Amino acid sequence: MSSPTTTSPVDWDALRDAARAVMARAYAPYSSFPVGAAALVDDGRVVVGCNVENASYGVGLCAECALVSMLHVTGGGRLVAFTCVDGNGDVLMPCGRCRQLLYEHGGPDLLVETVSGIRPMTQVLPDAFGPHDLTERGVAQAEEQA
Repeated sequence: MSSPTTTSPVDWDALRDAARAVMARAYAPYSSFPVGAAALVDDGRVVVGCNVENASYGVGLCAECALVSMLHVTGGGRLVAFTCVDGNGDVLMPCGRCRQLLYEHGGPDLLVETVSGIRPMTQVLPDAFGPHDLTERGVAQAEEQA
């Protein structure tokens, strides 16, 4: 199946609008820093997520985590284009943890809207560790031990 990004350009304005709309539903009473995220899936769906804070700060839910959860709840697939916005609706760069999460579900070709423009995940998270490392390195280690 060809990806929507190879058959037509990504509508970044529409993705940003979807991220802004879901950002308004964020639960951020502690930081007052609402975040919304939206991504295009390889089958053409758009998935969204917003941050959900918790009084125990460390157990809050990032917008990217919510987005990946929605990806799986609505049928899975691969992310092909992603954007994230802050409470002002301005593009926001995902943190390192969330970049890893996005890599896992979009791979090296995932396009990410950054504060510096559209970048492939290979530039957003260079030399990323992913599922392939577990299988390739696991097989190599098993062969060495045999």
